[in-house]
Amino acid sequence: MVRFLPLLSLIILYLAISIPGVNPWEEDSSVYDVLKDHGLPMGLFPKGVKDFTINGTGHFLVHLDQACNAKFESELHYDRNVSGTLSYGQIGSLSGISAQELFLWFPVKGIRVDVPSSGVIYFDVGVVSKQFSLSLFETPRDCLAVRDGQAEAIESGRLIAEAVSKSQLGELRYQLDQENFGRVVL
Repeated sequence: MVRFLPLLSLIILYLAISIPGVNPWEEDSSVYDVLKDHGLPMGLFPKGVKDFTINGTGHFLVHLDQACNAKFESELHYDRNVSGTLSYGQIGSLSGISAQELFLWFPVKGIRVDVPSSGVIYFDVGVVSKQFSLSLFETPRDCLAVRDGQAEAIESGRLIAEAVSKSQLGELRYQLDQENFGRVVL
């Protein structure tokens, strides 16, 4: 009987995954449900998700009707296709989302919620991690279609932001600015 225990366990696992409603990544699960199951807020993606797929390693693809912008504390841009790797409390290797800071668009490389009770969500934009209130992302937002010419402006702003963040001089300047922030010169 003990020899058959591993085989029996595999059969039960297979049946559990095959039964509708048991597998959290079954085909009819929405991106919003999967985010919630992974400790992330449902509003990370806007309304208008056309298609969503995720594989066993957590790699996902989200297809929107069109590229669009959603307003939170700052503006987020969603490309028509967004991809990344989902694990509990975070999304890594993210592409297709940019965050606006002043006049520049920074590509969001990852999103994480360290401690859900803290009420804070972090967006990794390369040089820095930007934090937002978790409550901003509780529900999916309306997403406004990108106007003609706006896509090019977002892309050029993103290229400038990437160049600055990749340069050592840019990192050094940022660190110096942060050290001097709030200091008063007499």
